[in-house]
Amino acid sequence: MRDQNSAIGSTGVAVPPAPTPAPAPRPLPAAVAAGPGSAAAGGSARAGTAFAVLGVFAFSLTFPATVWGLQSFGPWSLVSLRTVLAALLAAGFLLALRVPLPAREHRAGLAVVAGGVVIGFPVLTTLALQTSSTSHAAVVVGLLPLTTAAFAALRTGARPSRTFWAAAVTGAVVVLGFTLAQSGGAPSAGDGFLFAALLACAAGYTEGGRLAKVMPGWQVIGWALVLCLPLAVVGAVAGLAAEPVLLTGQGVAGLVWAAAGSTFLGLYVWYRGMARIGPARASQLQLAQPLLTLVWSVALLGERLSPAAPLAACAVLVCIAVTQRSGS
Repeated sequence: MRDQNSAIGSTGVAVPPAPTPAPAPRPLPAAVAAGPGSAAAGGSARAGTAFAVLGVFAFSLTFPATVWGLQSFGPWSLVSLRTVLAALLAAGFLLALRVPLPAREHRAGLAVVAGGVVIGFPVLTTLALQTSSTSHAAVVVGLLPLTTAAFAALRTGARPSRTFWAAAVTGAVVVLGFTLAQSGGAPSAGDGFLFAALLACAAGYTEGGRLAKVMPGWQVIGWALVLCLPLAVVGAVAGLAAEPVLLTGQGVAGLVWAAAGSTFLGLYVWYRGMARIGPARASQLQLAQPLLTLVWSVALLGERLSPAAPLAACAVLVCIAVTQRSGS
């Protein structure tokens, strides 16, 4: 019997051809690969940066505006009227937008913001500016971002790096040396007020940054202002009764800007920007504030800067920049 006639024939098994490799996918643009919300996130970051920059600009004019305001009002009258006007503006916004009252667990934090940012810092810096120049005060207050970072580290339990603390100590030494040189070897009463203002404002910024994570940042300062309104009204009445008032154009303009520009608008956009980009990025933008104030002190008040003032300001900015880049 032939093989080809065998009952068991050879059966061919069909083997499918090897599949052709699919072409490698083309990389998607970064905005598409990141998801549909990335463009919105980028826009939010840009808007937050713009808000924070406006805040820094407004803050840089605070000291010149305060000096102008002291031409017409006493220190207690000026601070109280400034707070009353800013609180009325904040209350108007909160009512117009029908913002509900803050939760009970947030009220203690709002009290810290009110005591540090709305009352403590304005009162202490106004008292300091009766004997200190705006350029001198600007350099001292240039430590505010650094002081805020230190408060935030204590509040959150974070442990900053050695580089952070080395830059912090260097900046403190620079500021201390500047203040002692400008005051003839001994700190003045104005310097004491300024350093106390740093601590008060840093505490308010730190607590406000914490609250901005759980409620809109602009509402943080809005409710803090409203919380201070009754006390500010009493202070304004008492201050106007006890202190002389001599209305001038610059004096009224200084009061209006300190209230509407620095206290309301400045803090409004600052907390709104900080809520979008975070306290760390916002504080980096604030590094320009001392130098801007030095410019305004020359342009608006006719002050003459000592060679040490801009050098000290730049040294402080370098130290603070190192702390921001060193991480925590």
